[in-house]
Amino acid sequence: MDLTLRPATVDDAEAMTVMHVQAWRESYGHLLPPEFFAKQEAALPDRIERYRASISAGHPRMLAHDPDGELVGIAASGPGRDEDSPCDLELFMLYTLQRIHGRGVGQALLDALLGDGPAYLWVLDDNPRAQAFYRRNGFVPDGKRQLCDPSWYSLPEHRMVRPGVGL
Repeated sequence: MDLTLRPATVDDAEAMTVMHVQAWRESYGHLLPPEFFAKQEAALPDRIERYRASISAGHPRMLAHDPDGELVGIAASGPGRDEDSPCDLELFMLYTLQRIHGRGVGQALLDALLGDGPAYLWVLDDNPRAQAFYRRNGFVPDGKRQLCDPSWYSLPEHRMVRPGVGL
């Protein structure tokens, strides 16, 4: 797929927020009740401001746009937040719209953010598509598990770690 990757600017915050919630609905609609998504949509103005503040503070997000300029993917990484971080770099999020799954957009975002180096991430237990994608990229579960925040209905998730491609 012909796409454009670029770092997000504060001007992208609204499109990012809308796309992010749409991707959640597509990815997690079978796991979370309609009330969850209604709450997320009601909180869009606050979330847009949080994205603007985060980008302004130097916490970058990478964006993928399709040939028509529509935002179809977002991703972010940074210093690991876990007390027992298995490495320095954490993939915080990677979301693409369902209509472009399998076209290399997620791979392009992952490569742009992580390169071939060591990294880790958290993934929902009931997200086999994402888990398969991460396994193809060298990530394996390390045995660490937790429950999401109650606002996410305490869904179970586990950590996956990649020592580095070819290392």
